[in-house]
Amino acid sequence: MLNALEIVTTVLVGLMVGVELSVAFVINPILNALPDDSSQRGRSHGGRMLGAVMPVWYIGSLVLVAVWAIVGRHHDGTGLVTIAGALLVLSVVMSLLLLVPINNRGKTWTAENRPEDWKEQMNRWDRFHYVRVAVIVAAFTLLVTALA
Repeated sequence: MLNALEIVTTVLVGLMVGVELSVAFVINPILNALPDDSSQRGRSHGGRMLGAVMPVWYIGSLVLVAVWAIVGRHHDGTGLVTIAGALLVLSVVMSLLLLVPINNRGKTWTAENRPEDWKEQMNRWDRFHYVRVAVIVAAFTLLVTALA
């Protein structure tokens, strides 16, 4: 049972990391290279789509890591799992305090109603997102190490 939980949790966190890496280093650079209207529209659509899915993924991953830490508390690697869980908590807090407010504004923008500083706000979101990606990559690395 514990082995299945470890594998499922690690795969789900790994997939989440892959999506977030893709957003940071593939999708957003592509969107940023498009003309203003297309770039902003793409980011708004992405904000609506991923904004609906990622909270469930982040919280679900955190819950699975917490269960792993509790169920496996007498096994090797529990300390690594606990630290990974703390990093996932940090990523959720960062999301709620830093990224979600920008995303919530951005997903409602159109060419007609976007603020003049919309590019600056998107750049701020990108910077926060890079830090969040580093945090979840570290959490994923700890989970993989705990499996060894």
